[in-house]
Order: sequence, then C-alpha cells, then structure tokens
Amino acid sequence: MKTSIKMSIQQMQSLTFEYRGNRQRVPKHVVSVRFHPSVVKVDDRAFYSCSDLREVVLNDGLAEIGNHAFKKCTSLESIILPSTVTFIGEEAFCDCNRLRKVVLNDGLKMIDNRAFQDCSSLERINIPPTLRKLRHVFSNCHKLKEVVLNEGLVRIGRTFQRCEALESIKLPSTVVEVGYMSFWGCNSLKEVVLNDGLEKICGRAFCRCSSLQYINIPSSVIEIGDAAFGCMNLREVVCIGGLPKIEQDTFAKCPSLERITFPNLSFRLDTIIRSGQVDIQNKIQQYINRGDIEWERGGTICIPVEVTRRRDSWKGLKQRVDQIVNCIKYYEMKEATTLFELALWKAKIDQVDDTTSLDRDACRVDVPGPVKDAIMQYL
Repeated sequence: MKTSIKMSIQQMQSLTFEYRGNRQRVPKHVVSVRFHPSVVKVDDRAFYSCSDLREVVLNDGLAEIGNHAFKKCTSLESIILPSTVTFIGEEAFCDCNRLRKVVLNDGLKMIDNRAFQDCSSLERINIPPTLRKLRHVFSNCHKLKEVVLNEGLVRIGRTFQRCEALESIKLPSTVVEVGYMSFWGCNSLKEVVLNDGLEKICGRAFCRCSSLQYINIPSSVIEIGDAAFGCMNLREVVCIGGLPKIEQDTFAKCPSLERITFPNLSFRLDTIIRSGQVDIQNKIQQYINRGDIEWERGGTICIPVEVTRRRDSWKGLKQRVDQIVNCIKYYEMKEATTLFELALWKAKIDQVDDTTSLDRDACRVDVPGPVKDAIMQYL
C-alpha cells in the first residue's frame, strides 16, 4: 500500500532551491537560493518578482548579474557579492524595498543604470576602488545615510538622486566630474567635500539640497553647469582658486546666498603687499573699479550676491578675476626672482676668503633678463 505525503506550502517554501543558470525555471514562491559552483551568470529576470525570496547565497566564480535579475524581490534583506562579480546589470536589484545590506567587493567594474534604484531600506554602501563610473544607480534610496567612495572612481553620474537621508559626501581625488543631477533632492545633505582634481560640476548636480549652507570649490574646477546649486539655504561659496566658467543660472535659485569669496587669493595678495610690493594695490584696483568685485587691504576678495543676479554678468566677472589671478602670479614670481638673486649674492659673498676688503656690490648676481621674461611669459 502506497502512502501519499502532502507538504504544506510553508514546508515547500522552506526548501533551498539550487540555481544552475542556463535559463533554468525558478519556482515562483522560492524562499532560499544557493548557486551551483558552475554558475557564471545570473540570467536576465531570473528571480524577477520572487516576492518571497529572503536568502541568496552566490557562488565564487560568478561573474555577471543580468538585467532585472532580482528586481522586485521585496523580501530580500541582504546580498553579498563574491569578488569574482565584475558586472551588475540594469535594474538588477531595483525595487527591493527591504534590502538593507549590500556588500560590493573589489573586482566589480560596472553597475548599470538603476541597479539599486528604489531600494528604500538601504542604509550604507561602500563603492569598491575597481569601479570607475557610477551612473543612475542609487536613486530614491531614501534611507541611505553612509556612502564611501574610494580612490579609482572617476565620474559620478545621476547616482544619488533623492537620497533624502544622506548628510555628507566626500569625493576621492580621482573624481573629475560630478554629473547631471547627481545629488538632486538630497535635502539632508549638509557637508560636501569636493576633491582637488575635480574639473566639472554638471547642471543641477546639487539642486534642491536644502540643508547645504556652504560649498568649497577646488581650484581645479573649470566649469559649473546650469542650476548646479539650486539650494535655498546656501549662504557662501568659497573659490579656492579663480572663478570657474559659470552658467547664468548656476546660483539663481539660491535665495540665501550672500557672497562668493576668494580667501586663498586674498591671502596671497596680502602676503605680496606685506613683502613691500605695495604697487600691486593700484593694479588690483583697476580690475575691481566697476564695483562688482569688492576688496580692501587686509580683507577678502569677494563678489557680492547682488552682482550674481545680473544677466550676462559671469563672463565679465570671470575675466576680471582671471586678471587678478594673473597679477598675483606675476608679483609672486617677481618676489621669487628677487629672493633668488639675494641667495646667489649671499652664496658668492660666502665664497670669498678675505671679507675685510670685500666689495659687496661686485658680488651681486642678477637673474638674466631673458630668464625673467621667460618666467613671466610662462605665467
């Protein structure tokens, strides 16, 4: 006599499913999955909408996670990628709204668009140094608080849009571009550390970051895009070097902005004056006599906010700030060549045995005129 054994749905779901790839059919109500050691790719849409899936153990040797592979796995809480994974496909973990822990290991080279979009429970992420670009990856991760960007990253695209819990971000020195709308709508973002080496901040990159009050622009930045800082509480913009190329509406939606300051230029200018080259003051006054740049001896060079509101003002402002920068460079090199001549003079005096009958003026050494001209032209 045969005995039939019936299993409840709960018992069936408790079994661990072994995934072998190659378009294998996955049970709709799978709860736990372990990957066979032979799997090198998770097929596109392999676990799409497996809403009961809670545990996934990926195998060493896995290289690629396909498009939409785990999309809408709404019970999945964690995923740890082996170091062999180099590619995560488009929307691979999109809408996994209970996903709290994601471990991305070294070796990962690309995360495609919207791979972790709408993972609204994700709290922290560490981007491995093998990733060079981040595109539209973590948008709408509303609980994301901690982001570690490692050296090696070059470009940040539309990546952290509407990450409303994110309070600070520090870019590594390798990043050269912050892309369009990269941090749009990060309304808790209070601290942004931009690296020296950054060249471009694209349009709307920090738009609607309503908690941001201060931004420091590195001297390496050459361009800031349209509405890049539409931040209602931004009060001060500090330029470490000169003024980058700025679009007309870059700061148009910053009603609290008070001024744009140049503390480093101000310090260098004050140092030149204190060294005795006071004639530089007259030169600088020629560049600020239109009233759109302010400076007093011992004070900070700045652009008052009312000037930035004028139409077509940025081109002229950049031209005059560039003139101030070049003037400061000229006088710094002038001071440097003077000190060099004094050092040569002292060295020649020190070489003379009998200093009692020394003609000190005869020991003077001048840097040749063509050398000085070459130096000045280089500046």
